[in-house]
Amino acid sequence: MASAAPPGPAQSGTAPAVSPTGMRRIATASFIGTAIEFYDYYIYGTAAALVLNDAFFPGLSETAGTLATLSTFAVGFAARPLGAAIFGHYGDRVGRKAVLVVSLLMMGLSTGLIGLLPGYDTLGVAAPVLLVLLRLIQGLGLGGEWGGAALLAVEHAPREKRGLYAAAPQMGSPVGYFVATLTFLLMSSLLDDDAFESWGWRIPFLISFVLVAVGLVIRLKIAETPAFAKVTDRRETAKAPLAEAFRKHPREMLLGAGMITVVYVMFYTAATYCMTYTTGDLGIPKNHMLLLTLVAVTVLGVSTYAVARWSDRLGRRRLIVGGAAFGVVWGAVLFPLLDTGNYALIAVALSGALLCMGIIYGPAGAYMPELFGTRMRYSGAGFSYNLGGVLGGAAAPLIVTALAENYSASVGGWFMSGMALLSLLCALALPETKDRDLDTI
Repeated sequence: MASAAPPGPAQSGTAPAVSPTGMRRIATASFIGTAIEFYDYYIYGTAAALVLNDAFFPGLSETAGTLATLSTFAVGFAARPLGAAIFGHYGDRVGRKAVLVVSLLMMGLSTGLIGLLPGYDTLGVAAPVLLVLLRLIQGLGLGGEWGGAALLAVEHAPREKRGLYAAAPQMGSPVGYFVATLTFLLMSSLLDDDAFESWGWRIPFLISFVLVAVGLVIRLKIAETPAFAKVTDRRETAKAPLAEAFRKHPREMLLGAGMITVVYVMFYTAATYCMTYTTGDLGIPKNHMLLLTLVAVTVLGVSTYAVARWSDRLGRRRLIVGGAAFGVVWGAVLFPLLDTGNYALIAVALSGALLCMGIIYGPAGAYMPELFGTRMRYSGAGFSYNLGGVLGGAAAPLIVTALAENYSASVGGWFMSGMALLSLLCALALPETKDRDLDTI
């Protein structure tokens, strides 16, 4: 499809050998951005569940305020496909490294500025307007982040270890999630409710400034990927990579988005709506819920890394299909487990949702880039991944909230099962990719 030159010694499909030090730097550079991505998004999701409705939407009822803050959450997701298109275009034409530096700055700085943004009592209606604007900027930067981070790992990796190396950006999810949860737990434990709701919730956002500085230093030291260097050496970069991806890989674009949707559904429903539901409707103290969340995120981290490694031996598609099938079942049992009010069963409920995510998300770091040729890989993988985010991350918490309010929380769980079924069908329609030559797709 995308390769013009016949395979030869320079196109063996295996990346040139990189020193252990070089691979550690590459893994760290791909990891740091996704860790900040999930840190940024989770602190916003947690703040949306706990305090933002009072800070930015004080005139609304509790349910309306929750929906309003979740809507600003959705705005960031809606901007991500646009960010993926913009950053993917330049990532496929200029290079992976430069674009990853810009995306890191955009998403990290906008997150930090949310921590400095005055609330409704100070700015009036301008406060939620500026909040939405910062969420848009954050979403644009995040739209370009995952695709570039995944390609950084995959395009440097030898074929037989692509799943292992692609685990680096995927591990950013549980680590960012863990750090964000721990930060909120410390703030809410050390401060009384008034202090936490007035200024304590801002500290996790301000920490993003420090994380961006660290990430920037690391990313400025990495080299361009071998696969992209070959394309530029042969002067074969695409003029319109996203259009070419839709023209040459339309099935992969749409089915890939559907396949990844359940990851977002499970993560953001468990991380955002379930926090609101358990602390509000069930009356569980937020500190207790944050501790239970730490248990679940540990399950996410272990499963993400383990399944990513297994995908080099067992194949990506088989594991992703199994994870989606598990999600069909778990969506139906999630809320009945939460409704027991039993802490052990709540931990099981959240851990099961994030286990489903880890089984799919681990192999996806290698799987989605392997679906596309080098000329349009950044655009194709990034746009497909973020389109799934709109379906699963933006819409799911809103729909589950509305279903729970108008019917019952269990109905929201059945919606999650339906989205998992959609992902299962999409995964079944996609091919296996673990043995593909990235240079000749």
